[in-house]
Amino acid sequence: MRFGLLGTVTVHDGERTLEVRGAKSRALLAALLFQANRPVSLGSLRNALWGEEQPASATASLHNHVRRLRQALAAEGGRLRSVPNGYLLRVDDGELDVRDFTALLGRARAAREERDWPAVSRHTAAAAALWRGEPLSDLPAVLGLDPEVRHLLQARLQVLEWRFEAELCQGRHAEAVPELARRVAEYPLHEEFHVQLITALYQGGRQADALSVFEEVRVRLAEELGTDPGPALRTVHQQVLVRDPALLRRPEPFAAVPDEPANSSADDDGSADEQLAASSATSPAQLAADTAASSATSPAQLPADTADFTGRADELRQLTDRLTAAATVGSPAVLVLSGMGGIGKTALAVHAAHRVRHLFPDGQLYVDLRGFGKGEPREPHDVLAGFLTGLGHGDQVETRNRPIPEHTDERSALLRTVLAARRVLLVLDNARDAEQVLPLLPGSGPCAVLVTTRSTLTELPGAAQFGLDPLDVEEQRALLSALCGPGRMAQDPDGALRLLAACAGHPLALRITGARLAARPGWPLGTLAQRLAAGDGRLRALSAGHLGVRATFASSYLALGDDSSGLETARAFRLLGLWPGFVFTVESAAALIGRSVGLTADLLEELVDVHLLQSPGPLQYRFHDLLGEYAAERVEEEETHETRDAARIRLMRWYAAALADASRAIQKGHGASFAAETPPAPLPAFTSAEQALQWCVQELVHIKETIRQAAHCSRPGLAWRVAIGLMGYVRHYWWTGEADACLRLALQIAERHDDLEGQAWLLRRIGAGHGMAYRTEQAVEALHTALALFEKIDDGSVPVSLLSDLSNGHNQLGRTAQALSYARQALERQRASGTRDDEGLVLSTMALSLLAARDFPAAETHLRGALELWRAHGNLPNTAITLANLGDALRALDRREEAFTALGEALAIQQRLGHFGYIADCLVITGRAHLHFAQWDDARNCFDRALQIARQHRLTAWIDQARQGLEELELRRG
Repeated sequence: MRFGLLGTVTVHDGERTLEVRGAKSRALLAALLFQANRPVSLGSLRNALWGEEQPASATASLHNHVRRLRQALAAEGGRLRSVPNGYLLRVDDGELDVRDFTALLGRARAAREERDWPAVSRHTAAAAALWRGEPLSDLPAVLGLDPEVRHLLQARLQVLEWRFEAELCQGRHAEAVPELARRVAEYPLHEEFHVQLITALYQGGRQADALSVFEEVRVRLAEELGTDPGPALRTVHQQVLVRDPALLRRPEPFAAVPDEPANSSADDDGSADEQLAASSATSPAQLAADTAASSATSPAQLPADTADFTGRADELRQLTDRLTAAATVGSPAVLVLSGMGGIGKTALAVHAAHRVRHLFPDGQLYVDLRGFGKGEPREPHDVLAGFLTGLGHGDQVETRNRPIPEHTDERSALLRTVLAARRVLLVLDNARDAEQVLPLLPGSGPCAVLVTTRSTLTELPGAAQFGLDPLDVEEQRALLSALCGPGRMAQDPDGALRLLAACAGHPLALRITGARLAARPGWPLGTLAQRLAAGDGRLRALSAGHLGVRATFASSYLALGDDSSGLETARAFRLLGLWPGFVFTVESAAALIGRSVGLTADLLEELVDVHLLQSPGPLQYRFHDLLGEYAAERVEEEETHETRDAARIRLMRWYAAALADASRAIQKGHGASFAAETPPAPLPAFTSAEQALQWCVQELVHIKETIRQAAHCSRPGLAWRVAIGLMGYVRHYWWTGEADACLRLALQIAERHDDLEGQAWLLRRIGAGHGMAYRTEQAVEALHTALALFEKIDDGSVPVSLLSDLSNGHNQLGRTAQALSYARQALERQRASGTRDDEGLVLSTMALSLLAARDFPAAETHLRGALELWRAHGNLPNTAITLANLGDALRALDRREEAFTALGEALAIQQRLGHFGYIADCLVITGRAHLHFAQWDDARNCFDRALQIARQHRLTAWIDQARQGLEELELRRG
């Protein structure tokens, strides 16, 4: 017999499909199958068939449906039997697709934990193959079964996610793309599929397509949910932008590590401990003998374990391995768990301690040192007295009838003596600093110490450090599901995702969320998610009873102290809260807080040490999402408006100056736009164009926020001064459209404040961006408006580059006379400047106008002059562009060898730089040269390659040009 729920409700007896007539009978079968081999009450069955509005005859009608179902099952009708107040349907192994699906899901999960990606692929593919459509698709809405259906749909999404993950981890990105694209279309708001599709496209060399997918989902999330992409989407987007090599690496598989046994009791036969004991040098019998040999008290002070402990599998495995080694090797181990308040340090430490307590038969000691939070920190003097009492001091021969010493040092020495020959586990929870912990440590013997703290206790000799980060997405889902039930998550998956985003992987926040949901069973998850929306009292909402995220953070903040050093650190914490989403460098943070680089570095590291800041990379610093919100609260409450405004302006000035430097490094040979203000802190040292460009890419999200905040400070003109510094970035990444949004936002700010100079510079940059993208009409319109504004300002500041871009724009529109006119104006203005700034630019511009006018000898002269300058400046992009144009001029002059030499060098440079638009452009020009010299096959090859690249990266202008080249080829070949 085979039953099916993953699609229409089906029954097959091995030879034929059995017909179960009537929607109510099929709904009854589905309700029984979902609870296969378990009694199902009459009330549950009535609810499955009729919902809450049941007819008076519901019970009698239910019995009739049961009779019909038995008849439909024919010879197998005996499977459905009556039980007290209900019915039970027997289903054997392999007879129900839902059970098979669940088993395959479990195998896939286990394989995934071991990173056995081929096995994950097999199990998820088999699980997905069981689906014939949406569960119960032939039934009308069955309210009583709706939670089961939602749970299955959510599980199917999990299977698909793991299946695609396994494909990517095995390097099968090309195979995954079509199916991922279909799933993205099917689930347009499911972020994980978008993350995987972006990854697959990038791994296949399709960076532009990957960026396009991100932009599409970003717009859709904003329009439909009013939210921004989640952390995973933002991270993969940044990785694609910076071409992070980590996105191309495949994870290495690792060997499975068996779980440690559960706690054993006095009645156990020992089998639960066999795995862990087998890995030890000490047998269970020997441990028992050691226990019997000790006449001392064996304290068991561990707090109760967390019943629904979830996640932290890697950390738990490492901790239990270390604790096992300490119990068996015979030398003490000190393990320090550090992390921000509420990150789950205590829960993990206690859970790990319970997992291995049978390895420490002489006792487990626990103390809350109260290093952070209410009450005074515990003194080691008093803690030592408690430990010695708990260990039965006075029961052993060597310490009998001796009182506990008065001095702390003597108590510490006595503790080391008592512990020397015992297997004892000490859990020192919530330590403030190393000074509080050091007197409590054993000196020798098979003991182990677990310390939890919000500080980084690097002063503890030989301690193994474990830093706890926020939970990952899967751990968050598992914890929230354990707290509020998988049914509620399945009923509102979108609300669940928004809750996870609001809690940002913070276990305390998730537990408070779970507690609030448990107290409000009628609330959809989306209702609470709305209340937890960032910027809308999230920290206030994250409290339940005595638990509160804000109070937890406040205890860490107040612990910084009120001496001069502590006050300075607290001030830095607050001012960093003005930009809570930033990743700071030491220099940018120094600009914001107005302190020297040396002092700022010390302050940042101190905040990292107490886990009020994170350090995601060397000399990089950021807030956890919730801590950033707390810091923002503190700066608003404790600093004046003037102080906040001055800090913001310092950082904006720093970015404006840094971008000006980066633009100069990228655009070697171009004149400066304007004199930037003296920066308030040292700027990045750009030693190459590539380094400067990489910095722009990495900082782009911060640059956008800087422009946005400028609108609300006392110097809104800083918005355009920051934005126009992106020109170097634009020249390389115009095709992403990222800079367009920055320039448009800055233009809106300038227009709002009637800032004509800002409008002129921004329109000049916007026009240049349009020109690079071959949006020529828009480019010329913006550039003419900018020119009029510069002339209106009337300070003689019309940029030479503006006149050059106008010349190029008119060239593209076929207006040769106007192009030559603007080119000559640019050349005259450049020569009148008395400098060589922009000389290469105006020579190139004049050459393009001469090419359009078919004055090829003059064009060659200007191009060779420009080429010499670009080579001297080391400006590779402009060198390549000029070589391509020179090759075109030489083609027109029928100098074939020279033309192809120039074009070949141009193409080699562009390929090395990876500029897809310019590669396509160079191929089109080369194709025309081959066409000119009747080299038909070479011409077709160039046009085909250009068309392929242009289509792959959605470069419309070059798609048209490549097609035109192919059409001309066909005409000329006849």
